[in-house]
Amino acid sequence: MFNGLIAYMDSIRSRDPAPRSRWEILLYPGLWAVGFHRVAHWLFEARMFFLARAVNHLSRFLTAIDIHPGAKIGKNLFIDHGFTVIGETAEIGDNVTIYQCVTLGGTNPANGVPGKRHPTLSDNAIIGSGAQILGPITVGPRARVGANAVVTDDVPEGATMVGLKARSTLVPAETWLKEFIPYGTPCKEPCEPNGGSRVDDLESEVATLKAQVAALIAAQDGGETPAPTPTSVGGRTRR
Repeated sequence: MFNGLIAYMDSIRSRDPAPRSRWEILLYPGLWAVGFHRVAHWLFEARMFFLARAVNHLSRFLTAIDIHPGAKIGKNLFIDHGFTVIGETAEIGDNVTIYQCVTLGGTNPANGVPGKRHPTLSDNAIIGSGAQILGPITVGPRARVGANAVVTDDVPEGATMVGLKARSTLVPAETWLKEFIPYGTPCKEPCEPNGGSRVDDLESEVATLKAQVAALIAAQDGGETPAPTPTSVGGRTRR
């Protein structure tokens, strides 16, 4: 049990540069939420539903993370920060990372129909902050869901989903083959704040296009740059 806890904390540390030691990770609300859920799920499986709910409510009060006792969670789930909701029939694989304010929700809870109503997250999936994954869909292995995306359809293996309603973006194989991509949204290494590298790329593309247009104009004019056309402003001719 002790070795398992050490391995779990090490898996969190490999995905989060913030902690300086394992002692800090012991204070993470996500770690405590998963620990409480293990107890609540055991009570739920034993059909002691009231006690399972009691543990769930205590966990939610202490961690701001609400995991229904019926949810099935694999190894090394890392919930980074709180305000996350995981529904009763949700299933989470191994080494999944969930950032803050994520909902693994069901569809049409008012109809009272039981059964599979919540998503399944496959191994190594990464769910960005504020993402809403709704209904009995499957997020494939190594898939990434970007921040604030709303996902209502199955996500293919290795895909990155962005937007509202979420759409898949093509990600180079060398990117999604990496073991871990923070926040579920790939960028160049090192990731620059405020999208700096992307802005530089766009400026370079614009400069290249300007050079190409200038070359085309010069070719059409026989290599000569056309003189400016005279214009009349206020009775005076300007060039």
